[in-house]
Amino acid sequence: MKNILFIFCFLNSFVFAQTKFNYINSQNLLFTDKILSSEEYEGRLSGSAGYNKASDFARTIMETGGLQPAFGKEFYQYFNVEYNQIFEPNILNSYSDDSKTVFHLGKDYVYRGFTGSADFKLPTAFVGYGISQPEIGYDDYKNIDVTDKVVIAFKYNPKWKIENENWTDGSPRNKARMAFEHGAKGILFVSTPNEENPQKTIGSILDGEGEQMNNFPSLHISIDAANIFLKNSGFNLSQLQGKIDLTQKPFSVNLKTETEIFVKNLYDKETQTQNIAGIWEGNDASLKNEYIVVGAHLDHVGKQGNIYFPGANDNASGSSVVLNMIKAFSENNIKTKRSVIFVLFASEEIGLFGSKYFVQNLPMPKEKIICMMNFDCVGFGDSIQIGGGKSSPKLWELINDVDSQTSRMMVKNTWSGGGADAEHFYQAGIPTAYFVTTNSYTHLHYMTDTYETLNPKLFEAVANLGLNSLIKIANGSYVREEVVKK
Repeated sequence: MKNILFIFCFLNSFVFAQTKFNYINSQNLLFTDKILSSEEYEGRLSGSAGYNKASDFARTIMETGGLQPAFGKEFYQYFNVEYNQIFEPNILNSYSDDSKTVFHLGKDYVYRGFTGSADFKLPTAFVGYGISQPEIGYDDYKNIDVTDKVVIAFKYNPKWKIENENWTDGSPRNKARMAFEHGAKGILFVSTPNEENPQKTIGSILDGEGEQMNNFPSLHISIDAANIFLKNSGFNLSQLQGKIDLTQKPFSVNLKTETEIFVKNLYDKETQTQNIAGIWEGNDASLKNEYIVVGAHLDHVGKQGNIYFPGANDNASGSSVVLNMIKAFSENNIKTKRSVIFVLFASEEIGLFGSKYFVQNLPMPKEKIICMMNFDCVGFGDSIQIGGGKSSPKLWELINDVDSQTSRMMVKNTWSGGGADAEHFYQAGIPTAYFVTTNSYTHLHYMTDTYETLNPKLFEAVANLGLNSLIKIANGSYVREEVVKK
């Protein structure tokens, strides 16, 4: 009896051992990440030459890894997005009395991704939150003339409300438009200083909807830089925020400084970009017509003048996991009953456009997709979190079971819905698992998001948890469940 029990336990462990090898090592993950986050790829802004180089790099791995093109004879799925290129030189200076302060791109300020061009030296005004809603009794522009001036405004809307009314769209593009409609010639966004951890100047192309104002510069300046512009006004930025938040009334101020801005941009409303996808065909006559989507977004926020944003964690890390999964499948000749479609999305940073386009133009029937596994910001942090567990609990439990027998680095917290590139799959009724790491965003959208900051042990654990879970799902251990909607 003991011998029989031993043999049973041995066979059981052998079966699982086939899905829990460390197929992927941290050295390969970091090597791929280093390439994708290098200056040669220019921060991988969708539509840029750097993004296209990254796409070609990924396509080559898919081709050599034995994947079949996902879109007929093409690995690329083309669509159009907004694109803005920011050239050198870049100038932001302030003048107060006989004093001039020269600010430095990347340290004291960055451009919003869709800044317009400018070449001027103009008076400056502080306009609080940059909101004009006279219908609810709040208007930062009511008692100040900003005609032919540069305005400084808080980047986000207040956390409080007037008579429980919602604020208008607080996107940078809408606030810039509001300033323009009041006669301003440019806007300097600044983070609210009275937060526990005020946001620093970050690279971002998430500007909101609406038309591009191509001769209206839009910048994000540091809190220290904003206080230099406030010189001789009688206030610092913290005092101004405190006064507005306490009274819940506007307090806009003409400043005793001038702002000099020079920036040149090239804007294209419709630039071609592409998702990249290939298929690893299953070997079961029936199940090979079912698919698991394994995805990550390849894009980041690009370059500005002589600086670029590497995006090593966001999201060269997720892309590296997907590409190294492909290598692992190929090099180990991994057999699966179901087929796997590996995809790298464009244009996540501008508003999930790549994954949206993919879901709207799937290369196979939606009903044939068993689940979607998304990898986003998985190289930095201290543990693994799998999102979507409240919407797809059986999928979450399968991954949790794999983790319990391998790295044991997965936390139990999860959420409802998809999130990021998994969101459109969730909305389409496809079960999703969002792989991310906890405390992952220290360097998010900063120039410090480099491959040297990544956590090799965690990076490797995420990749192998994803791969081992994928092998189990692709061999039939998971049956598509009905997605629980919020």
